[in-house]
Amino acid sequence: MNLSALIGNSRIKDQLSSRGQGRGLSHAYILSGPAGSGRHTLARLLAAGMLCTGAGQRPCGSCGPCSKVMRGIHPDVSLITGSQAGKPIAVDQVRALRADAYIRPNEGERKIYLLEEADQMNPSSQNAMLKLLEEGPPYAVFLLLVENPGGLLQTVCSRCETLALSPVTERECVTWLRTRFPDRPAQEIQQAAAQCQGILGRAVRILEDAASDQERQVLVNKLAAALEQGGELELLEAAMLLDGRGRREELSVLLDALERELGARAVRGGNRRRLLRAAELVRELKGAARLNVNGGQLSGWLCAGMFFRDQESVG
Repeated sequence: MNLSALIGNSRIKDQLSSRGQGRGLSHAYILSGPAGSGRHTLARLLAAGMLCTGAGQRPCGSCGPCSKVMRGIHPDVSLITGSQAGKPIAVDQVRALRADAYIRPNEGERKIYLLEEADQMNPSSQNAMLKLLEEGPPYAVFLLLVENPGGLLQTVCSRCETLALSPVTERECVTWLRTRFPDRPAQEIQQAAAQCQGILGRAVRILEDAASDQERQVLVNKLAAALEQGGELELLEAAMLLDGRGRREELSVLLDALERELGARAVRGGNRRRLLRAAELVRELKGAARLNVNGGQLSGWLCAGMFFRDQESVG
């Protein structure tokens, strides 16, 4: 098995290296580890290895089946999640999966099911799954993705092989992050690697959150400058940057930061009249944002509010 795309985890690589090229793999695995540890990466590599049609080591990464698996569009690989967000896989879903498993594969030699948060399934769902693990068709493969293997029934665990993902070293994390984020400063890469506790997904979130914070601050500075000193055109151009910020949570965070920046500028001795008026308007926009008003509407409200109040003060 070619598992070079999985960072670290030499024990798992050794465990699977003796299984030959895909066909020697088990029909059921428990992939355990915290969120961000590489469970989905490993699941895709296992699925690709089982379906790969390339020569040499599997997965080759370049044949049609490998490409489809990595892009999440292979018809013989199914991701099973709860029917509703935050809900575990239900017993009815397992029964539907069982019926589907007896339909032969569309393109490949195997039919592979990835079960998200399998440790959250209740005993009824797990017992329904147990029959598949014991007596399923020979071409069916089940990959149970879990954070806590202790949440699985012992009868389920005993019929699966466990692959427990380990944290990577800080050096491995730094090397991988440099490839993933080639434009980020070395200091930020090092800090993320030191803070993530060996979980690559956490390191990615740390860097992405930092990038979002920087982008947000740039936008806040532009808006605050326009509100304090800009004319109608400058304010319009700055306010249009709110358009496209459609998520309510993101808009709320942005407006909170803008209100703080306006207050800080007023304390530093800026144009207090305009800054205080702008802060009052931003507080109104925050209330509107909680009512699902989108960024485009808020940008228009911001411009109209400042223009109208400027005219009122002149009049």
